[in-house]
Amino acid sequence: MEKISVAYATAVSLGAIIGSGIFVLSGTVISLAGILSILAFAFVGFLALIIAFETGELTSLFPDLKGSAYSFANEAFGTHLGFVTGVLLYFSYASSIAAISTGFGSYLSSIVGGDPIIYAILLILILSVLNLMGVQKAAEADFYLVMIKVAILVIFSAFALLLVNRVNLASHFTIPADAGYGFLESFQGIIFAYSGFQSVSTIASSVKGGGKGAARAIIYSVIISLVLYVTVVISMMILVPANLYRISADPLSFALSYVHAPQWLYLVVGIGALIATTSATLAMILTSSRMIYQLGADGLLPGIVAKYNRERDVASNGVIISAIIGLVTLFAGNVYVIAAISNFGLLFSYLVTSLAVIHLRKRTNPEFKTPGYPYLPWFSVVGLLVIFVGMPKEALLIGALSTMVLLVIYSLMREGKREKPEKVRLFDVLLSWKERRDQGMKQGS
Repeated sequence: MEKISVAYATAVSLGAIIGSGIFVLSGTVISLAGILSILAFAFVGFLALIIAFETGELTSLFPDLKGSAYSFANEAFGTHLGFVTGVLLYFSYASSIAAISTGFGSYLSSIVGGDPIIYAILLILILSVLNLMGVQKAAEADFYLVMIKVAILVIFSAFALLLVNRVNLASHFTIPADAGYGFLESFQGIIFAYSGFQSVSTIASSVKGGGKGAARAIIYSVIISLVLYVTVVISMMILVPANLYRISADPLSFALSYVHAPQWLYLVVGIGALIATTSATLAMILTSSRMIYQLGADGLLPGIVAKYNRERDVASNGVIISAIIGLVTLFAGNVYVIAAISNFGLLFSYLVTSLAVIHLRKRTNPEFKTPGYPYLPWFSVVGLLVIFVGMPKEALLIGALSTMVLLVIYSLMREGKREKPEKVRLFDVLLSWKERRDQGMKQGS
């Protein structure tokens, strides 16, 4: 089996990160937070970088596992939490296939006309076939798509910098009246703009250098996206005053129309949006198929989802199932509920990843380590809880109910197999922890 390079693995991760988020959600973020959106993108980007380091550490520990945060939860805390994390995160990725492909359909429809749903269906079908051809083909395709869309974002930013001396920056970089609440709200859009770097952990065994090579790819992709995102948001406010942005699907095109940019630049940005949504859809199909495969291989889902083509290194049934979920979700009447559950599952998986690093470092010596342990992992836990607080109440309620339902389902499955649940004497554990702490203090003194 041919291994993919770190550069190709970085492209897979960037393909999942730089999707519809920056092309679709950036204007909404600016409308909520104004100039503070720069700080918001930087803060969430730094948080994503910590989680990327943590994902890299866990990937280097378990390079042969293909379930991303699910596998990490399974190894660190057992199948109870692993099952919940896996199903929540799988649904997050599978449903995002529909959301991203819908963006592709909308952009293509605005350029050439036609039904955006038809375009979205065709995109899912074509990219599913490409994934079935094997991870090497998918990674090579993503590499070139990523290079093009990064170049387009650079062109957009360069155009804005050319006009920087022609605008009154003080009137463009403003703060909304309700910026405090808007700042917290903006995190919801931004966390999705950075999501996707976990995709590399699902193909770590296919990357040159194994887990360490995959860890490098994860870090590179987050750093590149962080620099790009902050640059693009600054460029957007150079072109248009922050208070003029609204919730819209094409904020970059709006910015260009405001300054009467050349027609060729409109076309270039439109093509960039199509490429971004294409590569992000490709990466989400790949990632979700690997995750459902791992759930099946671990016996937490029916064995049919665990069919794997070793020659092509592809979870074939996983690709098909994810594509079907994506196609069905396209026709959901109200995507808000789906988006809310997806958001909760994504944040939940990040939280579990951070806690897994804190837990496993005490008993392992990974090849790739998160710097600043244990302070940065704990910072990521606190940061994620802040983002949870800023979620809509409906999303928190749906997420909490979904978690409870999954726990009940898991318990029923174990009961059906006559397996005894693990029993923990909580106060014995707390006493043991206190004794170890006191002993460590004595040794330190």
